[in-house]
Amino acid sequence: MNQGDRCKLRDLARRVAEIAHLPVISERRDLWRRHNAMEKRRPVIYIDPQGSWDELVSPNVCACVDPGARAIEIELRRRIYVFEHFASDNVIEDEWKVHKVMHSSGWGLQPRRRPSPDPRGAYGFDPVIIEPSDLKKLRFPEVEYDEAATLRTLNEMRELFDGILSVRPRGALWPQYHLMNEYSALRGLDQVMLDMVDNPGMLHDAMAFFEEGHRCLLRQYEAQNLLCLNNDNTPIYTSGYGYTDELPKPGFDPDHVRARDLWCWAEAQEMAQVSPAMHEEFIFPYEKRLLEPFGLNGYGCCEDLTRKLDFVLTIPNLRRVSISPWADVEACAQRLRDEVIFMWKPQPAHLVGTFNPDAVRAYAQRTMRAARENACTLEIVLLDTHTCEHHPERFDHWSQIVREEAERIHA
Repeated sequence: MNQGDRCKLRDLARRVAEIAHLPVISERRDLWRRHNAMEKRRPVIYIDPQGSWDELVSPNVCACVDPGARAIEIELRRRIYVFEHFASDNVIEDEWKVHKVMHSSGWGLQPRRRPSPDPRGAYGFDPVIIEPSDLKKLRFPEVEYDEAATLRTLNEMRELFDGILSVRPRGALWPQYHLMNEYSALRGLDQVMLDMVDNPGMLHDAMAFFEEGHRCLLRQYEAQNLLCLNNDNTPIYTSGYGYTDELPKPGFDPDHVRARDLWCWAEAQEMAQVSPAMHEEFIFPYEKRLLEPFGLNGYGCCEDLTRKLDFVLTIPNLRRVSISPWADVEACAQRLRDEVIFMWKPQPAHLVGTFNPDAVRAYAQRTMRAARENACTLEIVLLDTHTCEHHPERFDHWSQIVREEAERIHA
């Protein structure tokens, strides 16, 4: 990294640090802590443009030359952009986290895919598990921590951001559980659907294997001290931040993070079109047992859980449930009430086509009314925006509309 790149990055870092120390950021941190404690406040709003980021902060605006410096520059520019454009509750911290370098041996088999001719198109499954006997080819992953590589990057970042941003290592924040996703990548999703009827024993054997494999992974994370607290500005999988005073749990040792000190999450989007009975039989028990050791839990992603909430709400230490764009928000609000956080993912397609402010406002009002009438703690999370059709201002307008309605309806 040349000196010119270093100077540019330090200038951007100073702006990030300046934002992080503003009173409004402190207010947002406190809002998230109260929200996660389920204190009745206005809905919190979190936005991550994800697939649209290149249309908001184009790589073409980068001033750095070195590829590594450009990657850091984009991340810093994104933080600044969020604060300067969105009327959300996104929190900007004066820190830079360095991921601990970990190597995994994998599950013994590698997924195969049939690529799409479209660079951003959907791939097809090319199964590698054909017969029940193929399950014997699976192995539990073994994790190895590369301390030397981690320290090299850590020292480089500390030198780069010295006196501006705090730099700290970031381990395995939480072992997210996506069992059906992992298995479908090896078996093929269409075949998994057929197995529920034609070969249920094989599917149960596979889920039992992945459950025990993830227990083995957690033991390795704990033994090698690779877990990392996520009760801060860490987005908890598909939701907003993990700020909370409920974690870590009593008896916490800063040098040895335990599962009980963390947020965790599980989801089974592949079960979106499966009946509640089949969802509960084939995947949920395995997920539930894996979530049990953690201090606080969340469940769901883009799958519609409207008819599945009765068993979802039996998860130990459950605090958040994802209510997808395809869910019945009134029915979900009536079932969740004040038991857990109603984490609503609004329809990202509103940011493509013709942007209709009135439609966005009416759409947000419907969910907010349902949440208020049922005493729900509402969290609004805009994700999965694969494009805004090169109209970045739509994010600004969307966030302003939703913020206005949140403050008006929940005044």
